Amino acid sequence: MNKLFHIFKVDAAEAQKIASNPNDPHNHDFEELLIGVEGQLEHFIDFSSKTVEAPFVSFITKGKVHRVIPKAVNGRCDIWGIRFKSEFIPETTFQLYSLYHNQANLKLNKDYCTQRLVSLCEMIYEETKQETPNYAIIRQLLSVVFTMIEIERKKADNSNESLEKTQNTTFKNFLTILEDNYHRPVGVEFYAEKLFMSSRNLNMICQNIMEQSVSELIETRKLIEAKNLLISTDKTISEIAYDLGYNENSYFSNVFKKKSGQSPSEFRDDMKKLLVS
Repeated sequence: MNKLFHIFKVDAAEAQKIASNPNDPHNHDFEELLIGVEGQLEHFIDFSSKTVEAPFVSFITKGKVHRVIPKAVNGRCDIWGIRFKSEFIPETTFQLYSLYHNQANLKLNKDYCTQRLVSLCEMIYEETKQETPNYAIIRQLLSVVFTMIEIERKKADNSNESLEKTQNTTFKNFLTILEDNYHRPVGVEFYAEKLFMSSRNLNMICQNIMEQSVSELIETRKLIEAKNLLISTDKTISEIAYDLGYNENSYFSNVFKKKSGQSPSEFRDDMKKLLVS
C-alpha cells in the first residue's frame, strides 16, 4: 500500500468476487482493521481458520500471515476495511499488537456499539473524500474506533488466568514503559529492571508474542516515530536523530535505511508527494 491511510467497503458483489478467486495466505506492510456489519468472514490467521458472523471486528497486524474471504449471508454483506501505516498512529500501534495477539477476531453484539462504529467509519470515509483530507481528524476518529472496540473486548473477557495472560500483561507493561522511554538511549537491561525481571525472560516474552527481541522492538518503535516526525514536522534529520536518542546522525540514517529500504530524506520526499497527490 502506497498510502498512509485507506478506508473502503466490501459489499455482496465484492465479496463474491473475492470468494471466487481467493488469495493465498499472505502478509502485508500495513495494519488492517475489518468491521463486519452484515455477512461473515472466513479468516485464516495464527495458523488456524475460523468463520465469524457479523457483527465482528478483526485486526490484522503488519507482517502477520493471514487470508480473509468475506461472504454474504442472505444476499447481504457489509464490511468496512481500514488500512493504515504504523506511523499513522505511532502512539497506539504497539498496544494493538499486544491486544490482538492470537485473538484477531472479536464477535460483537448487534447493539448501539455497532451502530456507532458504522457512524465513525462513515465520518472517516467522508473526510477522506474531501479535496484536502484532514488527517488529524481521521487519526482522532480512528482512535475512538479502537477505544470503543477495546471496551467491547473487556466486556467479553472472562479474565481466565493463564501463563499466556500473565505474559500479555507483562508485555503490555513493557509497552507502557517503552512509550515513555523509546526516545532515550537505553537498552534491554533498563526495561528488564523496570519490570523486575531478567533480560532473558523479557526477551522470551517478546519473542513469544511478537517474534522479535526487545532490542528489535525498541528499534521498531523508534522507526515508527521517526517516520511520524519526518511526515508531520519540518525537523531536520539530525534533530530527529537527536530526539530519538541517537548520538550520530549517520548511524540513525543507516538504521533507518536498513529497516525501511529508504534513507530518511527519500522517505520524507516520497511521503510529501503522496500527501499532496
